[in-house]
Amino acid sequence: MNSLKFGAMLLALCFLSASISQAAEKSRLVENLHSGKQQTVVTYGTSLTAGGAWVRQLGQELERAYPGKANVINSGSGGMWSTWGVDNLDKRVIQKKPDTVLIEFAINDAFLNYKTSVDLAQSNLENMIDRILKSNPDCEIVLMVMNPPIGVHLTRRPKIKEYYQMYREVAQARKLLLIDHYPKWETILKDNPDLFNKYVPDGIHPNPQGCKAVITPQIVKSLGIAGE
Repeated sequence: MNSLKFGAMLLALCFLSASISQAAEKSRLVENLHSGKQQTVVTYGTSLTAGGAWVRQLGQELERAYPGKANVINSGSGGMWSTWGVDNLDKRVIQKKPDTVLIEFAINDAFLNYKTSVDLAQSNLENMIDRILKSNPDCEIVLMVMNPPIGVHLTRRPKIKEYYQMYREVAQARKLLLIDHYPKWETILKDNPDLFNKYVPDGIHPNPQGCKAVITPQIVKSLGIAGE
């Protein structure tokens, strides 16, 4: 019985993985760009977004693949978390009339000083999703799980994995595209810590080289942006 259950679990995981991959190949953003529609992409999150070189790199990839068709707006803010995200959603996101929104706040929701439980973080995330879709039911919302923090940054975020898992579960429950950067970062940290330190020199913020090597390629692949 146990082996049967284990086999069924593996089958379900494979099916889920295949479903996610299939969804990624049919990203609404890319479908619209392929059809010649002008698209506005808003990135919304913490300093990992506000100062993340991946946002500019994503814009460059979209311009390469779909010249003049995509406008990428960085609406992130350093040091902020999902409560700030809720409070500033109208000005920073909805008023921009986005066709696609990428969201990441988990890494700062996990910050102990902000006293934001996983439940509150989820409530805030659901609030943002609901309001974006109310303003535009056709808007594509993409959730992102970012890199693991290390050192003092991990000490200040001891339950970071629980917040990241919540994003995965919300994406699955609401059938949203999830771009999960964590596994690749975790592998680098485990197998080549020197490389991780090179890509994330302060222990929490990937530098432009790290973004180009890890984050941006995953976004390009997950969205299904055309290759060169």
